[in-house]
Order: sequence, then C-alpha cells, then structure tokens
Amino acid sequence: MKVPLTRSSELSDEPAMSSYDRLVLVNRSTGEVWGPGDLVEAYAFWGLLPAARVVARLAKTVRLTAGEKALVARFVGLPLR
Repeated sequence: MKVPLTRSSELSDEPAMSSYDRLVLVNRSTGEVWGPGDLVEAYAFWGLLPAARVVARLAKTVRLTAGEKALVARFVGLPLR
C-alpha cells in the first residue's frame, strides 16, 4: 500500500521500496527511502527531523482512509487523532 503525503513523498510498504515488509518514507522524485528513525529534511524550515515525526506532521495535512491512518500510525508508533 502507498499513502501519498505530498506531491513528492509517500509512505510505502511495497516490496520494491521496502525490505522485510518494513514501512518507509519514500521521495518519489529521487527514490530515496527512510525508516522511522532516519533523519530527513522534508522542508528547509523544518530542519532535520526523524522520519516518523515528518510523517506525523504531513499526515495531518491530507485526508486519509482508515487503512492509510493505520499504516501511518504503525510507522509513527502512535495512534493518530
């Protein structure tokens, strides 16, 4: 499953992007992937943040289905409100 978060990023558990059924944050433009604890700079003004925190912030800006929310919550490690 892929969860689009921005035009250039998505959360994915698809085997081509993720190994060992892990969830990863994917930059669709570059193909770069990050796990929940990896530092990523989504926007320059956010600075470097753990990918889990970036996903939690981005997920608040898009409409998600129940399944997508569950995937995001699994990556973030916390239930979404």
